[in-house]
Amino acid sequence: MLTLFVGLVPAAACATAAPVAAPTVPGADSGLPVRALSGLPAQAGDTVRLVQRGGPYPYGRDGIEFGNREGSLPDEARGYYREYTVPTPGFDDRGARRIVTGSRGEYYYTGDHYGSFVVVDVSR
Repeated sequence: MLTLFVGLVPAAACATAAPVAAPTVPGADSGLPVRALSGLPAQAGDTVRLVQRGGPYPYGRDGIEFGNREGSLPDEARGYYREYTVPTPGFDDRGARRIVTGSRGEYYYTGDHYGSFVVVDVSR
């Protein structure tokens, strides 16, 4: 007697299938800690969404080149990074918080005016 199995895959074949790669966070290979956008101040999320829309920006210096003079971010060619203000409640000026973007889609956050950075996972 001939038995025909259609559409079944042997269990051994399933066990050897390569796992699907998890989406990567741009900048995660920088060695900096990665933080979910939802874990940052709410104003950081507002700024990221503003950057993704292309503005308009509330501060005249938003979108200027970030020179990375402190060397806190990976070395890249001049013009690679741009910075945007993350408003700080209670401050009349720009405050210390910024989102810095990279040309390959990276988002970095600093809450201490470039003293330290985290990579922002904008998907979370």
